[in-house]
Amino acid sequence: MYDQSLYKIVDDHIPVNTIKRLNKAKRWDYGYNKEHDVVVISKTGKIGDIYEIQNLKIALPPTNSAHKFKSDKWEVTPYPKELDRVKSIFDWKVLPNEFKNEYIDYIESEFKKREEGFWFYNKGKATYITGTHYMYLQWSKIDVGNPDFRESNRLFYIFWEACKADKRAYGMCYLKNRRSGFSFMASGETVNQATISSDARFGILSKSGPDAKKMFTDKVVPISVNYPFFFKPIQDGMDRPKTELAYRVPASKLTRRSIISTDKPEELDGLDTTIDWKNTGDNSYDGEKLRLLVHDESGKWDKPNNILNNWRVTKTCLRLGSRIIGKCMMGSTSNALDKGGNEFKKLYESSDVTKRNRNGQTNSGLYSLFIPMEWNYEGFIDSHGLPVFETPKQDVFDPQGELIDVGVLSHWQNEAEGLKSDQDALNEFYRQFPRTEEHAFRDETKNSIFNLTKIYEQIDYNEETVDLSVGSFQWVNGVKDTKVVFTPNQKGRFKINWVPPKDIQNRVIVKNGVYHPGNEHMGAFGCDSYDISGTVDGRGSKGALHGLTKFSMEDAPANEFFLEYIARPQTAEMFFEDVLMACIFYGMPILAENNKPRLLYYFKRRGYRGFSMNRPDKVWNKLSVTEREIGGMPNSSEDIKQAHAAAIEMYINDHVGESQEKFGSMPFNDTLNDWAKFDINRRTKHDASISSGLAIMACNRHLYTPKRDMEIKKINLSIAKYKNKGFNSKLIER
Repeated sequence: MYDQSLYKIVDDHIPVNTIKRLNKAKRWDYGYNKEHDVVVISKTGKIGDIYEIQNLKIALPPTNSAHKFKSDKWEVTPYPKELDRVKSIFDWKVLPNEFKNEYIDYIESEFKKREEGFWFYNKGKATYITGTHYMYLQWSKIDVGNPDFRESNRLFYIFWEACKADKRAYGMCYLKNRRSGFSFMASGETVNQATISSDARFGILSKSGPDAKKMFTDKVVPISVNYPFFFKPIQDGMDRPKTELAYRVPASKLTRRSIISTDKPEELDGLDTTIDWKNTGDNSYDGEKLRLLVHDESGKWDKPNNILNNWRVTKTCLRLGSRIIGKCMMGSTSNALDKGGNEFKKLYESSDVTKRNRNGQTNSGLYSLFIPMEWNYEGFIDSHGLPVFETPKQDVFDPQGELIDVGVLSHWQNEAEGLKSDQDALNEFYRQFPRTEEHAFRDETKNSIFNLTKIYEQIDYNEETVDLSVGSFQWVNGVKDTKVVFTPNQKGRFKINWVPPKDIQNRVIVKNGVYHPGNEHMGAFGCDSYDISGTVDGRGSKGALHGLTKFSMEDAPANEFFLEYIARPQTAEMFFEDVLMACIFYGMPILAENNKPRLLYYFKRRGYRGFSMNRPDKVWNKLSVTEREIGGMPNSSEDIKQAHAAAIEMYINDHVGESQEKFGSMPFNDTLNDWAKFDINRRTKHDASISSGLAIMACNRHLYTPKRDMEIKKINLSIAKYKNKGFNSKLIER
């Protein structure tokens, strides 16, 4: 049974009595509510359900007299034929008041829906759509006519409304699947905002100038042209411009009072609002002030253009000092990492709403949103706009009346299975129709030194089957150097897949006052440490620790990574203590890099030098003074680098991916993804690879043990030789 995780309704975030009290007084203001940590998108002063989408809590308006269409689903309301003849506000002004009175309620209700959103029954359930979404469904003409209602788009627009409402946000960074309709939705929002804004600029960028122009001419302009007169300002210039759409005279909100107004058309104030597009480049829109910037296909900017550089420039176009005055709607699938995907990936990851600076903003200023492909895959959305995840047990039809006889998950899996023999084709399929963020950023196989086919096979398998424990290690009763216990905790820094039986936990041997691991025969740890607690830019590399078993007669899995730790606590000492506790709990030694020696000195001072392995490629008398003192292994020599990479390669070939219809048991996808993009010439960026590789080398130390040099000498045994001819033997002279 498919268990969706795209959104959830949070029932206990704000006490019910608090909601009722503030609803009664209409005290819920549109925008971010710091007291309750929720973004309010209701414009009525009241709130209802609280949605959590991508870790952002969003308060919707309360259910209010939902409209019920005859079909029990969304329908476009026909435009009155009499009003269709009215082409502009000037035409309206000269019409008789009797005619105006007949339609003014209809027009006012459309303005209200645009402002507050709209409730309707969909499959018997009261469903809310934002005003922007209503304008898209009711009044936007796309290539197929009116857009279909889709539940995925409803959630997209709710999230987008939260981005607009939240004064901390510069907009959204949307990671999407192919043909999700983003370009049309962004075009619709551009027209929607431009037609109610004065003295404002709206910009469009895409992966190339021609693509931006095409979006402008084929999507933005037609939507604007087809708006009803009461929403559409008077354009300046051509009806279908190629470079700039300019609104000069506004379409004032019509009321009963305005019906009898005697204002002359020339007395109306102009909007002075424009929509245009620009060629792709790092400095596009530099120096301009924008109300809305649409970034289409931002994951496909190829060199020399760089989406990161452009965003650093255009971000300043959306603010005045510290005040955000404009928003960015950014959306894209991702190219391969070396074709623009890597920059977009960095931008997406820096838009995580759970990671904010002291100003309450994400590192990029944007809010990231990912909607899995199963929510928005054409051909697998029913007539109510709901995704068909599982193969239906009863007849289900799409909006065009076609039977949907298989679920989208099965269909997707069948396509993926058919591409397994061509890993690059499979990765391209994943990038275009991703079910996870990892799928969206799959790289090409030629860019990795390791077997990407096996790595990605394992990642896919893990996503369906692996359930890791997250938690922390602690000293019993807080007393150091006693016993260590593992405590499950979702905020913990450790991920583990195996816990040893209690009888072999904390197995430590004391020799001459020094602690040694008691389970050395079972496995070992590898560690990529760091020495400095803080960095100037706050972005220092993370500490990494990996635990790996080897074959033994104990009750333990063989050749399996059982622990992953990739984190940077507030101080280096906290990291050192975390590593020490893990080693003690499992009773296993550790092989760490000694070019960052503070961890190893920490072990020695605490009496745990016996846990620190010596480098396996040298005998004792060949070790340096420091190596004899603290152990560890340098990472500087080319031989070590090659041996380290070869160790990972060996493990992947033997224990990762599918082999004889069985899968490997490497359960940590963060490490697998790090292996996938490992660059031997830039090893410092790959903490997980360094750490895991050292763990593999530690468990296979016998492979690196140097052979002792043996000098072969001829030995003269001085044995006498005789001739035995005749009656007397004669000595042969040497």
